[in-house]
Amino acid sequence: MPHRPTQKQRAFLDLTCRESLYGGAAGGGKTDALIMAALQHVDVPGYAALLFRRTYQDLALPGAIMDRANDWLRPTAARWSEVDHRWIFPSGATLTFGYLQAENDKYRYQGAEVQFIGFDELTQFKESQYLYLFSRLRRLEGSTVPLRMRAASNPGGVGHEWVRRRFVAEHEDDDRVFVPARLADNPYLDSGEYLHSLDQLDAVTRAQLLEGNWDVMPEGDRFKREWFGAALPERPAFLTHWTRYWDKAGTDSAGDYTAGVLMGKAGSLFYVLDVVRGQWSAASRMKVIHQTTVQDALVCPRYSVWVEQEGGSGGKESAEATIADLAGYDVHKEPVTGSKVVRANPYAAQCEVGNVRLIAGPWNAAYLDELCAFPEGPHDDQVDASSGAFAKLAKAQHSAGSEEYAR
Repeated sequence: MPHRPTQKQRAFLDLTCRESLYGGAAGGGKTDALIMAALQHVDVPGYAALLFRRTYQDLALPGAIMDRANDWLRPTAARWSEVDHRWIFPSGATLTFGYLQAENDKYRYQGAEVQFIGFDELTQFKESQYLYLFSRLRRLEGSTVPLRMRAASNPGGVGHEWVRRRFVAEHEDDDRVFVPARLADNPYLDSGEYLHSLDQLDAVTRAQLLEGNWDVMPEGDRFKREWFGAALPERPAFLTHWTRYWDKAGTDSAGDYTAGVLMGKAGSLFYVLDVVRGQWSAASRMKVIHQTTVQDALVCPRYSVWVEQEGGSGGKESAEATIADLAGYDVHKEPVTGSKVVRANPYAAQCEVGNVRLIAGPWNAAYLDELCAFPEGPHDDQVDASSGAFAKLAKAQHSAGSEEYAR
């Protein structure tokens, strides 16, 4: 290594737990910490380590993790394999660099057997990719090399929510440790010049990168938290119409979620009753939508299901496959047009005047966070699904009013 570990890097390297996240703020020495951790056991024959970035372009950038490791190791007895993007050490140990641009890229490592996996900029990855790679952590019987999953990241990015939940908000597990590090913890960086660069950023990004603040989120201009008031403890018994609207994410997208918003109406009031949201494979997503529909139909009279149809033949086929799977239910597909902001405006207008209420549930916080960050936030799946559900219920309300007028 070209320099001694900082105090925070040393704390990270000394950990014996299975899983750890390093960093938070920019300039804390995250990339160096990951390389150091990966190299800790290269004297052991058979030791294997994997280091990931989201794309190959990220991996190969000047000064990025692969380039930096190459600078460190080129003067040593280790041998570089350009074909495999792998360093091979005199002991036979290896350090390999990989990327996970698409969801299914994780299966390229299905046959790997490694003792160390590191993710640089973890918030750029999907949670499903991260969790799957745990299956590659293995060692031979009798080996004393620890099995370690290590990551480094700043707040922000498409994976901000799941990384924050796993390491910052719910890190009571002794086998999962978050090591926060800031610019002040890295004496090797010119902090004055770097601070000047960070001062050029917007307030939210600056708080995330300078302070390592995982709680600050961008503020959008369409929804306000105070419009919703306190969530109601239970759903009203007098709802007249119910609909679940699904916004289906592309399975190869980096951070998109599939979201299904269940909404009901009574008079001029609209109630958000439940939100199902996750990142699933196409087969798993189909199963979730089917199971949710069966459960909804048991308690929701005059219930309909709508599926947003994305552009192209793939979007049409996906929507039609869902309709076929839900045969027997009142299910429809809807090709969407226009911008997401325009589609959200009618729903936002009703929220502003207090005509939208939330039913208490574990999904409330993530739902409000996304709405209040829209359209500046990293996600809009719940907004899209809410806009769609609201539009269908409003149309049903107008249709019922026209029928009443005709009578």
